[in-house]
Amino acid sequence: MRIVHLFVICALVFAAAYVYRIKMDSTVRTEKVLRLRADIRAQRDAIASLRAEWAKLEAPARLQGLASRHLTLQPIQATQYDSLKNLPPRPPSFVKPGDPDPIGSMIESVDQEALVGNDRDRDTITGSIPSPGGKR
Repeated sequence: MRIVHLFVICALVFAAAYVYRIKMDSTVRTEKVLRLRADIRAQRDAIASLRAEWAKLEAPARLQGLASRHLTLQPIQATQYDSLKNLPPRPPSFVKPGDPDPIGSMIESVDQEALVGNDRDRDTITGSIPSPGGKR
């Protein structure tokens, strides 16, 4: 009988130690979660202050004052525009008017190669499972 009592006492001590370890682990994790929440709150506050500063820096009145102080810009006058007859000539075209579109023909050739490859390797397409008898 004493051996059973000793065994039960050892089991209770072991169970108490195990529960204590679980409690300590949960306490450590709770503290970590609280620290992370505090860090998140601090980062959100920093983001809010940076957004407020950005809004202040990009205020139109402030930018207008800086532009008038540091740039020598003047309003556009109607005489600054030129007529269409003074435009430079159109750059030369490398494609003759009757020739097909070079980019379109490259795309079509790639598409045709893919179709020929599919016909040749119909049963070996990546990701496909061949049907019984080799037909689709």
